[in-house]
Amino acid sequence: MEILCKANSRIEKQIVDALKEFKKVWKEGSGERLFEEMCFCLLTPQSSAKQAMKAIDLLKKNNLLEKGRAEQKESFVKNVRFYITKAKRLEEAQKKFPKEKIKQILKKNGLPNEPIKCRNFLLKEVNGYGMKEASHFLRNIGFFEEVAILDRHILKNLVKCGIIEKVPGNLGVKNYLKIEEKMKDFCKKQGIDFAELDLIFWSNETGSVMK
Repeated sequence: MEILCKANSRIEKQIVDALKEFKKVWKEGSGERLFEEMCFCLLTPQSSAKQAMKAIDLLKKNNLLEKGRAEQKESFVKNVRFYITKAKRLEEAQKKFPKEKIKQILKKNGLPNEPIKCRNFLLKEVNGYGMKEASHFLRNIGFFEEVAILDRHILKNLVKCGIIEKVPGNLGVKNYLKIEEKMKDFCKKQGIDFAELDLIFWSNETGSVMK
């Protein structure tokens, strides 16, 4: 368990650097950067972060991340699963969260002091966001102290560490919150930074740190 929950010195530095970069997105980042992260987290479900980032880069290169119809976006997001549905969700997000207003909208709905309140808002207002995606977005813009990204690789490692008995078949909101609390309690008992644990798990499996 100790090996599973501990990063080597090289990875530890990468994790610390990554968390610093996440913080900068909210403190220094523009509306464009916040919206980019929102879109990135719309593209990640059932696709890798690497493929989602590739799609984001293509949309930006073709000036279609913050504008354009879903049909125009489709050819640039074909590398992610369910790209037609996701292209529609990207168009919907750009209408509801325009880059010049997104930060103010998030401020009105909890940030920076109430990230859990903001997660509930995102869950209701961003078509395509479940608890995992809303938490992922908040983590990527610097609000990682209270939220966990419970994807399958994290859940699998939580089982290995004895935090949960098995990977749940259904991860509804109540179950998500319950596991999140168990993860926080584990971190307190083991003296592990809660914000770092999912990145440790991820790096142990892949050898690198990704957002």
